[in-house]
Amino acid sequence: MGKIVAFTNKKGGVGKTTTAVNMAAYCAQFGKKTLLVDIDSQGNATTALGFSKGALKKSVYNVLIEDDSVSANTLPTQVQNLDILPANVDLTGADVDIVYKRNREQILKNELEKVRGQYDYIFIDCPPSLGLLTINAWVAADSVIIPLQSEYFAMEGISQLMNTFKLVQQRLNPHLQIEGVVITMYDSRALISKQIASEIKKFFKNKLYEIIIPRNVRLAEAPSHGMPVMLYDPKCVGARAYRALTEEFLSKQKNK
Repeated sequence: MGKIVAFTNKKGGVGKTTTAVNMAAYCAQFGKKTLLVDIDSQGNATTALGFSKGALKKSVYNVLIEDDSVSANTLPTQVQNLDILPANVDLTGADVDIVYKRNREQILKNELEKVRGQYDYIFIDCPPSLGLLTINAWVAADSVIIPLQSEYFAMEGISQLMNTFKLVQQRLNPHLQIEGVVITMYDSRALISKQIASEIKKFFKNKLYEIIIPRNVRLAEAPSHGMPVMLYDPKCVGARAYRALTEEFLSKQKNK
């Protein structure tokens, strides 16, 4: 049975989608059958894998709101072993539409369970909020990965995120765990980056991944070309960092 991991942070611009897309791509490259689910209405994960969200008829919206199947809306990507359940423009209103659905927190879980056996990993790219779409992801997931930017406001909102996380554990998904925390956009030249990284380590302790993702121009450019960094520039420092992070992630799975 495939493992479901939600990539989440209530703060935007922290490298959440970049981490979800590139870890999914490297998992696929390492031979793991992987599904990336884009439930962020911005559709950045969809765009980053070369799809135009404005042109798509198939999407996660059909699954959440129109009771369609995951399989009917999944698309293959340019990366072998990697599929995507994309977002399109319809998803913009989904947080409102889903309010009126029965068992609204369980919709994504119920549908992903039907395809879980077809994948080694299912990664969910969550919106930068703690609304119903994110709650759906957490209820469906076995664990969450939290990307944190190594900047001054990195820890802002973490207490609220953790409080909501605990509520979901208590009321909706008692098996939900923190898979890990990854430091992103790290600038080794900046003292503040080192200080914030130290604070993050104190707070999350053994949940913090050893691999740190640096600031990297090629990494930032890749989504605009519709491809993960492993295809855009596999030798850049950002690509090497995400490859190493994925290796660390997979290595920890063997020990569980």
